[in-house]
Amino acid sequence: MTASAEPISLAITGASGGIYGLRLLQCLLAAGHPVYLMISEAGRLVLKMEEDLALPARAPETATRLSERFGTDPALLRALGPKEWTAPVASGSGAPKRMAVCPCTTGSLSRIAAGTSDGLIERAADVVLKERGRLVLVVRETPLSEIHLENMLRLSRMGAVVLPANPGFYHRPDSVSELVDFVVARTLDQLGIEHTLMARWGRE
Repeated sequence: MTASAEPISLAITGASGGIYGLRLLQCLLAAGHPVYLMISEAGRLVLKMEEDLALPARAPETATRLSERFGTDPALLRALGPKEWTAPVASGSGAPKRMAVCPCTTGSLSRIAAGTSDGLIERAADVVLKERGRLVLVVRETPLSEIHLENMLRLSRMGAVVLPANPGFYHRPDSVSELVDFVVARTLDQLGIEHTLMARWGRE
């Protein structure tokens, strides 16, 4: 990976809305940020169902496919397997200080809140929390049960940002892509990354 900007960890789980994760990945790469990408098995299934995107089974081939899709420097993207415990994201000595789970299932939310670390996604999130980094969870579920709400509150108290995938409409969107960009813009804001996806409130 190149060192043009600080690296970001990105996980795409199996919640509906894989398009959010893909668009966030595109924006991060376009901004020159190296990305450690983790996609759950369910996340791959959702991307195939919703986006007609069939990703290769091997992580390096997934990285190549997505770099080609977005026309970005392949050196910026490293895809990781679900049990790739030697990856930098698995240790506080090497993990990026910022991570987004986008979209985030309530199952992933629960495992992160409990600190189970059974898979690399949960371990990477656990590392960011323990190192006092920035963890953004783009939850996509409705309605929310008491269990979901309690897990969100628990993670918020730990310092994580719970950012439900709820697009606004005051900018009068004309397309699905504009709704997606609204959520991705808020996610980039929380990660501290500049963007021009949409106008700021009160500004022309």
